[in-house]
Amino acid sequence: MSVSTLYLATITVTAVITIAIAVADFIPAPFVLANSAQVGVPRSWLPMLGGLKLAGGAGLLIGLAGVPLIGPAAAAGLVAFFIGAVVTHLRAGVWHNIGFPAVYLVLSTASLVMLLA
Repeated sequence: MSVSTLYLATITVTAVITIAIAVADFIPAPFVLANSAQVGVPRSWLPMLGGLKLAGGAGLLIGLAGVPLIGPAAAAGLVAFFIGAVVTHLRAGVWHNIGFPAVYLVLSTASLVMLLA
């Protein structure tokens, strides 16, 4: 796999899964409601959190389309968002599903690193 293919795949996968989880927040999907209750996030926050994820995912795609600085800004925002999600899980002592925000954090960080390289 070439560097450009890895670059494109990483950023695209990050954008797609982030947009998908944003949609789950907007619905709201039962797993989102259960998870947010476990970590102490009020249901009323879900539209805002979904909007932030949607903006980040869309920003990554807009950056791939060639709009300067939007991609790195979106990736940096997603890194900050998912650091907050991991911290929220840790503070709540919810370990059984911390892998989800951790994976999103790793992908967002990988996207940011690639966009800044």
